[in-house]
Amino acid sequence: MKQIGVIGAGSWGTTLADLLASKGYFVTLWAYEADLVERMRVSRENDLYLAGAKLSENLTFTNNLTEAVQNKELLLFVPPSQVLRRILADVAGLIHPETLLVSASKGIENGTLKIMSEIFADLLPAQVAARVSYLSGPSFAREVFERLPTAVAVAACDSDVLSRVQQIFSTDKFRVYTNNDVPGVEVGGALKNVIALAAGVSDGLGFGHNTRAALITRGLAEISRIGVSLGADASTFSGLAGMGDLVLTCTGDLSRNRTVGIALGHGQKLDDILGDMNMVAEGVKTTLSAYQLARKLGVETPIIDQMYGLLYENKDARQAVSELMLRDLKQEE
Repeated sequence: MKQIGVIGAGSWGTTLADLLASKGYFVTLWAYEADLVERMRVSRENDLYLAGAKLSENLTFTNNLTEAVQNKELLLFVPPSQVLRRILADVAGLIHPETLLVSASKGIENGTLKIMSEIFADLLPAQVAARVSYLSGPSFAREVFERLPTAVAVAACDSDVLSRVQQIFSTDKFRVYTNNDVPGVEVGGALKNVIALAAGVSDGLGFGHNTRAALITRGLAEISRIGVSLGADASTFSGLAGMGDLVLTCTGDLSRNRTVGIALGHGQKLDDILGDMNMVAEGVKTTLSAYQLARKLGVETPIIDQMYGLLYENKDARQAVSELMLRDLKQEE
C-alpha cells in the first residue's frame, strides 16, 4: 500500500495521519479550513488542534476533498460525527470499490439516531459498506502522537479487511486488536462521551472518587443496555472499546468531554464553555441522540437522562445528582 487519504484534521485525524505517514505511507490529510491547510504546509504543524507537534515529512495537506479521496488505497474518515454524512455524500461517487475504508469518528447522528456504520450503509453500495472498519478504544490523540503505548480495537464484518487494517495501523507503540462486533465497538465509543460529561460534572461539583466510580460503573450498564438492544455483544463492553475507553475519558485530564462537564459543575453556561473550545466535545450532541435513542428502544438510562436534562432543559446539576441517588432502590443489573 502506498497512498492513504485522511478526511478530517482534528487532533485525532492529524495524529492518525502522522502515525501512518511515519510508517512510510504517503498520506494526504484533508482539512476543512483552507488557512489551516496553508499553515500546515509551511510549518508542518497543526497549530489549531495539535499545537507543538511536528508532523511527518510523508504528510501532504489539502482542503480539496477530491484530491484527498481519488486514487487512494485506504481512506480514513475522522470528521465530527454530525458532519460525516455530508462529507461522505460529497465523495461517495469517487470511492473505488476496492479501497479500504476506515472510520474513526465516534458518535450518534442527531435526528436519524444512527451510528456511523449505518451512515456508511445509507450512502455506499452494500458491498462497499460491508467492508468498512471502525477504529475505537482508549486513545488520547496527544499521547498517541507522542508514541506512548496505546491499545485500541478495530471492528468489521469482513475478516480479511480486519487483518489488513490491523497490520496497516499497528506499530510498536500502537497495538490494534480486531473485533467483529461493529455495533458494540461503535456504541461504546459514542456513549462513553456522555458518561464522561457526567463524570466531569461530578468532579466540578467537588464530589469524590466514590462518585466517579459509581458513574463509570452504572454508566457502563447503560451503554451496554443500548448496545445490546442494537445487536451488540455484551462482552464487547468489558473490552477496549467499552470499559477501556470509558475509564480513560472519565478520568483523564486530556478528555474534552470531562473538561466540559467540570465547567458545567462549576456553574458555567454550556454556550460559553463551547465558545471557548477549538475542538469538538462529541458528548454534547451525542447526549441528545442517546436520550432519544433510549426512549425509542425502551431502555432505562438514568445517567443519560439526567445529562440530557442538564444540557438541554437547564436542569441544576445538584438536582440531577439528587434525582439519581433518590430513585427507587433496586437490585444491581
